[in-house]
Amino acid sequence: MSTIIASLDHRSPAERSGVRPGEKLLAINGHQIVDVLDYRFFGYDKNPELELADENGERRLVRVHKPEGEDLGLNFDTYLMDKARSCANNCIFCFVDQMPPGMRETLYFKDDDARLSFLMGNYITLTNLSPREIQRIMDLRISPINVSVHTTDPELRARMLCHKKAGDSIAVMRRFARAGITMNCQIVACPGINDGPALERTLTELAEMAPAVSSVAIVPVGLTKFREGLYPLKPYTAEQAGAVIDLVEAFGHQQMEKSGSTFAWCSDEFYLLAGRKLPEKGYYEDMNQLENGVGMLRLLTSQAELALEDVPQGLAPRPCTIATGAAAAPFIRDVLEKTQRACPTLKGEVRPIRNDFFGETITVSGLVTGGDLIAQLKGTAQGERILIPSNMLRAGERVFLDDVTVEQVEQALGLPVTIVEAEDGFTLVDALLELDVPEETEPYFTGGEDEYYRYNPSASAKNRNE
Repeated sequence: MSTIIASLDHRSPAERSGVRPGEKLLAINGHQIVDVLDYRFFGYDKNPELELADENGERRLVRVHKPEGEDLGLNFDTYLMDKARSCANNCIFCFVDQMPPGMRETLYFKDDDARLSFLMGNYITLTNLSPREIQRIMDLRISPINVSVHTTDPELRARMLCHKKAGDSIAVMRRFARAGITMNCQIVACPGINDGPALERTLTELAEMAPAVSSVAIVPVGLTKFREGLYPLKPYTAEQAGAVIDLVEAFGHQQMEKSGSTFAWCSDEFYLLAGRKLPEKGYYEDMNQLENGVGMLRLLTSQAELALEDVPQGLAPRPCTIATGAAAAPFIRDVLEKTQRACPTLKGEVRPIRNDFFGETITVSGLVTGGDLIAQLKGTAQGERILIPSNMLRAGERVFLDDVTVEQVEQALGLPVTIVEAEDGFTLVDALLELDVPEETEPYFTGGEDEYYRYNPSASAKNRNE
């Protein structure tokens, strides 16, 4: 735990009130500050009183004058004011265990931290929560949190997570539901293990916790070529994927009649695996499982269609190559063709990048490496520029998973690279037409332990396969 103030934002409420760097934040309004959750929760109040201690341990009280909700402006050595909590599980489908050797150390760290779930949207299994942490989540009404459930069968969950107490977490979820804590849930489906009747049981028991459990995403397990010595799993066949879709859609139809919400959705990957057409945009309701790849491709195409309703005349965009993962390629190609009809001067091609790094079973854009990009486009890329989705890169940076930089790709291919916000139809059309497109550079917590969430087998960076 580190509540020592490293710096203060310029002209922030805390700086104006005389708080000094190097002091330790002990309490706010009499409440002990343990980490970022306490800081955010108790610092929200209007004109809070801070208890501080200098390096000699001498204490003082400072009243900070600010409106309710404004940040105090304190910065600490780490975002969490603590170390990220590591995962206590050894899941049979864990993606981190399938990483190749020789990569940066942070990509092998397994985090399972409730604070990152609330603040960053990461998914947690609840297996390493102490009784104090469980009570604090309820007391502070930390909500929503994202839970990797996988199954509500306690014995099956213990086997899948390789944690003898993993089944106890379902009871914790029920406590959270009674306390009014909102939960978004994720199920990583493994063929013949937690689908079929086991999945039906899980959906039924999660629906019993509604409205606290507000939504459920079902995503297929992602398997790389680096599985030697791991639990024997196979990818979904088209028939198996179709069976999962049929079960989830039938369950969703029943839930719609009962509660007015479909409640559970399969990710886009399941429809692609089954060779089925994606549902229409309205099926996904508020798209609150978008970051698990639920409805992401449908949103892309519908946004692009809206963007193409009013295309300026007289445009002369440079020809381009769009590089993407194999899964999204048909949808990106559809957007390109529609854009060309609206702007006949546009010339371009879509190049699905085969994932040689992880194996061809990994088809999402977020796991395409710079090395694969160079190897497959060098000497063959068409046009005068290359478009790539932002999820190929570490968030807020210009570095691929294999540490290749955008600049190195540009140098190797001899073409400029334009970074387009991932799966956003509006910015994709703007980039194709060379309208004003700001690159996605907004900071995101990438400090060490959280880094590997950017790279996973689902259509979403935040589906961690835990």
